[in-house]
Amino acid sequence: MSKLTGKVAVVTGASKGIGAAIAKSLGAAGASVVVNYASDKTGAEAVVTAITTGGGKAVTVQGDVSKTADAQKIIASAITNFGKLDVVVNNSGIYAFTPLEAVTEESFTKQFGTNVLGTLLVTQAALPHLGKGASVINIGSLVSRITPPNSSVYTGTKGAVDAITGVLSVELGPKGIRVNALNPGLVETEGTHTAGFIGSDFHKDAVAKTPLGRTGQPQDIADVAVFLASDEAGWLTGQLINAAGGVR
Repeated sequence: MSKLTGKVAVVTGASKGIGAAIAKSLGAAGASVVVNYASDKTGAEAVVTAITTGGGKAVTVQGDVSKTADAQKIIASAITNFGKLDVVVNNSGIYAFTPLEAVTEESFTKQFGTNVLGTLLVTQAALPHLGKGASVINIGSLVSRITPPNSSVYTGTKGAVDAITGVLSVELGPKGIRVNALNPGLVETEGTHTAGFIGSDFHKDAVAKTPLGRTGQPQDIADVAVFLASDEAGWLTGQLINAAGGVR
């Protein structure tokens, strides 16, 4: 029996990159998966096809996690389609690397809205449906630890996610709900290619500083997410797990 058989999971921002890999891996491990997307319907449908072709169950749902009504709609999709909810992966995230001089109100509001408020709203919407043994996995980032230059807003959002993870682990622990943060280092995705990170001096420096000597891949992160979603991680909560090939 697969380790997530019978469980139902919601993965936000799952149309590509790390979110897509997590959704596919949860499905392969036996979970029924709600694949959320904000705008990339085609990508989300491809993720669902990959899961169902492998014998799993999955549906897509559009929604902007920074909006209360959409967060509720995302969670409602799990209940409507699969009858319950066991795992929430708060993966939706956006970033803009700019020096302090270029920080704007709009950029700050957009990044904090998706990365921080979205994490809270989706978890809030999920809470009435989560019971003992449920797992909330917040996708943070190693930036909260290494604080790279030109990332004051983005790093601020991920520092907030770390703090929220700690608070909610204490707040929801008495209900038997686990809350952990999974914090990747540099991962090769469509987004990091588009942003120009892959192949750049930043990329080369990051690899040089990584004890395992390579760039992370989405599957590296997805494998840890499956563990955190499973009962095997039943004694872990409030943890900030750096999945970064040894970078500290």
